Amino acid sequence: MQESLVSIITPLYNGEAFVAQTIDSVLSQTYTNWEMIIINDGSKDNSENIVRGYCNIDPRIKLFNQPNAGSAAARNNGIRRAQGRYIALLDADDLWEPFFLESQLALMKKHNALLVYGAHKRIDANNNECLTPFIPPKRITYNDLLKTCSITCLTGLYDTSKYGKVYLHEEFRSLRDDYIYWLEIIKQTGEAWGNQNIIGSYRILGNSVSRNKKKVVKPQFLVYYKVEKLGLIRSFFYLAHWAINGFIKYRK
Repeated sequence: MQESLVSIITPLYNGEAFVAQTIDSVLSQTYTNWEMIIINDGSKDNSENIVRGYCNIDPRIKLFNQPNAGSAAARNNGIRRAQGRYIALLDADDLWEPFFLESQLALMKKHNALLVYGAHKRIDANNNECLTPFIPPKRITYNDLLKTCSITCLTGLYDTSKYGKVYLHEEFRSLRDDYIYWLEIIKQTGEAWGNQNIIGSYRILGNSVSRNKKKVVKPQFLVYYKVEKLGLIRSFFYLAHWAINGFIKYRK
C-alpha cells in the first residue's frame, strides 16, 4: 500500500461516448498522486482503443480486460489490483471537478474520517444539467444510509488504512452493488462525512438504473433482507424510506 496514493477504480462497458471525458477529468486533478485502474468488462465498442491511447500517454492510467461479468466483478478486479491507501469508484461516464481529490482528502483530514462523499451536479448525455444539484447531508451513519443512499458512487472516497480493502457483492452484478459496498464500509467506520461543495457530475441517461426505481425495488429489498439480515418488517420499513427519499431525490 502506497501511503498517499489514490486508486481510482473504473468499470468500463461500451463506454466510448463518455470515457474520454471521464479520464480527462481525472487528468485535470490538482492532486496528482493517483492511479486509474480501468477494467474493460467485455466492451464491444471502441472503448478499449480509446483507453489504450490514454495509457500510452500517462502510465498512471492502467487498462485490464475481463469477460463481461457486471460492474461489481469489474470493480473487485480493480480493487484487488489497487496499490493505494485510498479507494475511489468512478464510473466511465461520470466527471470530477479538478479539485475533487484535493478537497476530499482535506475533508478526511479535517474530520479524521475514513469515508467521505459529496455534492454533485446531475447532467445528461450532452453535459447539460438535467436536475438540480444533489447536496447531501454533512454527516451520516449506518442507519441514515439504510434509509437513503447519500453516497453517490462518483463522490465516495475510502481510506483503507484501518480496516483494509472492502469488496463488492458480485451476485448483484450491476444492481445495488455499490450501495452494499458503502454499507459494508460504514458499518466499520461508524460514520461518513459529506462535502457540500459540488465536486463532480453524475450522468443520468435515459436507461439509468438510478432513475428506474421499479427495476431496483426487488434488489433493494434483498439488500435489506438477505445481505443486511434486517428481518421482514424492518426490511419493508427501510424500503419504504428508500422509495420516498428516492422520489424526492429525482423529483427536480
